Amino acid sequence: MGKMVEMPLWTLILLVAFAAVTFASHFLFPSVRWFFRRRMERAVAKLNERLERPIQPFKLARRFDMIQRLIYDPEVSRAIADHAQAEGIPENVAFEQAKRYAREIVPGFSATAYFSFAIRAAKWLSRTLYRVRLGHFDEAALSGVDREATVVFVMNHRSNMDYVLVTWLAAERSALSYAVGEWARVWPLSRLIKAMGAYFIRRKSRNDLYRRVLARYVRMATDGGVTQAVFPEGGLSLDGGLAPPRLGLLKYIVEDRGPEARDVVFVPVALNYDRVFEDRILVAASQRGERRFRARISVVARFILHQVWLWLRRRYHRHGYAAVSFGAPLSLRDFRRDHPDAPVEDLGAELMRRIGQEVPVLPVPMVARALVRHGAMDRPALEQEVASMLEQLPQTHVHLPRNDVAYAVEVGLRTLARRKMVREEGGRIAPVEADRPILDYYARSIAHLFRSCGN
Repeated sequence: MGKMVEMPLWTLILLVAFAAVTFASHFLFPSVRWFFRRRMERAVAKLNERLERPIQPFKLARRFDMIQRLIYDPEVSRAIADHAQAEGIPENVAFEQAKRYAREIVPGFSATAYFSFAIRAAKWLSRTLYRVRLGHFDEAALSGVDREATVVFVMNHRSNMDYVLVTWLAAERSALSYAVGEWARVWPLSRLIKAMGAYFIRRKSRNDLYRRVLARYVRMATDGGVTQAVFPEGGLSLDGGLAPPRLGLLKYIVEDRGPEARDVVFVPVALNYDRVFEDRILVAASQRGERRFRARISVVARFILHQVWLWLRRRYHRHGYAAVSFGAPLSLRDFRRDHPDAPVEDLGAELMRRIGQEVPVLPVPMVARALVRHGAMDRPALEQEVASMLEQLPQTHVHLPRNDVAYAVEVGLRTLARRKMVREEGGRIAPVEADRPILDYYARSIAHLFRSCGN
C-alpha cells in the first residue's frame, strides 16, 4: 500500500482530469443547476406577475424531461409498435427513431433568452427596418379571454419578419411558441430558436411515426396551456394573397378534445408590409409553379452590407410601413356549440376569413393595385383612384399616413421608385414592365377586401 508508483506526467493529468469531471458531475453540477434553476423560477414568478397570460409550467419543464415524457407516452408507444410492425423492424429500432424525432421537435425554452434578448432584438430590428403600426386591436375582447384557455394566434404568412413583429407586439401578453419550418434548423440559429420556445416541424414529411410524435407533442402543449402561434397557410404566400388553410397543425390542436378539456381560443392576426424582403424569391417560385425556393447567402449578405453602407453614409431609409391587426377571438368550445357537426375544414375556413378581414391596408399595396388595374396615370388620377379605394373599405384598418391621401400616395410611390419599380414620364407614373409581377404581388395582399365588397 505504501509503495511509490511512477507514471508519465500525461497519464497523471488525465487521471486528475477524469477525477475532477466525476466529482463535478456527481457533486458540483447538480448543485449549480439547482442554484440557477431556483433563480430562474424566481425570475419567472416575477415575470408572470406582469404578463397577461403567465408562462405555463409545461413550457418551463426541462427539455430532457419533456423528451422522456413524450417518447414514453402511451400514444407514442402505440405509434412505435405500429411503425415497427408496418416496416418489419424491431421495436427498439422504431423507438430510437421516435426518440430522434422527439429531440428534434421538443424545444428548450429559456425565459432569459426570450424576454432579455429576443424581445429587445425583435423590437430593435422591427423599428430599424419599418415604421411599425398596430392596426385593429380590441383590448377588451382579448383581455376577456378565459384565463384557463389555451390561446393560439393564427396568422397570415407574408414574410419571415412575421415571427419578429408578432413576438415583439405580443410580448406584454405571453411568450409565444411557434411552429417553425426546416429553414430554421441551422446552427447556431436552431439553438436560439429552441431557447425561444419554438418547435421544428418537417412540413413535407410523409413519415407516419414522425407525424404521430409531432401530433402528440402539439396536443400535450395545448393541454398544458402553452400560448402558440401558427400559420394556417402552412408557408409563405407566393403570390401575395391569402392561401387556403393547410389543416395539419390545426387538426393536431383540435382533434380528440372532449368537452371537459381546456378550451382553445384562436386569435386571428393579420400582417401586411410596404416591402416584403423575400418578394422576388416568392414571385419567382410562384411563376415556376413550385414552393421550392432558397435565398442564397451571397444575396442576403450583399443586401445587409448595402443597408449598412447606406446607414454609414446617412442615406438609409426604412422600408415603408409594416402593420399588424388582431381580430376577434374565436373559442373552439363556442364554435363547436354553434356548429356541432362541422369538420376541421370549416374551422380553418372561418379562421382564414377572420384573418382576411383584418389585413391592414398600406400605401404600397394601394398604389400597386391602382397601377396594376389602370396602368400609367398622372398624380391627380392616382390620388383619386386611391381615394375611391378607401371609400370602399369602411370597416377595414387603413393606415393613411398623416390622414392625407396625397401624402399616402407619395409614400407609396417613394418606396416603389426607390426600388425602380415605377417610372415617371411626361407627368404620368407607369409601372416598369419587368416588375409588374412584383406590383401584382403587393396588390393581391388587399384584393380580397374588394371582392368582399363586391368590387
